[in-house]
Amino acid sequence: MAKLIPQKNQFSEVDDWDEPKEETYRVLTKAEMVALQQSNAKRYPALSPWKIILAQVLVTVVSMVIWSVFGEPAGVSVYTQSAFLGGLISVLPSVLFLTRLEMAKKSQRLNPGSFLAALVSGEFIKIVVTIMLFIGIAFLIPGVLWVPLLVTYLLALKCVWLAWLWPKK
Repeated sequence: MAKLIPQKNQFSEVDDWDEPKEETYRVLTKAEMVALQQSNAKRYPALSPWKIILAQVLVTVVSMVIWSVFGEPAGVSVYTQSAFLGGLISVLPSVLFLTRLEMAKKSQRLNPGSFLAALVSGEFIKIVVTIMLFIGIAFLIPGVLWVPLLVTYLLALKCVWLAWLWPKK
């Protein structure tokens, strides 16, 4: 009768069937984290999320200028206004999200759990406000042009990718 429990091979290494050793991680103190960040400051520079918001505003302005030049009629038109609304839909929820995180950082009881709760609630606020802005614009502004709005929205939304291109100090 064959045994159902696997047997150790006589030719295998001693540690093959032993449990893998757990890796131990040392938790760094805040002072150690600051020292580590400062030692690698040139390699891993800190990036302010407010710079990304500024980039979103600049991309929105550039998009508005481009749509005003190539739209019919040239100048401030429904194309420019639609591009502005697309940028607004991207920038406003991001500002609300970052404001929520800044409020959490200034809290007296900042711990990983409360910061995670602030992150999740901030993202929820961002999603709800974005959906509300899209629905509100669709129903309240009947003459909006969706191509300039969506193009500007997507360009402003992807400004986070520009952070990779910014020069390292």
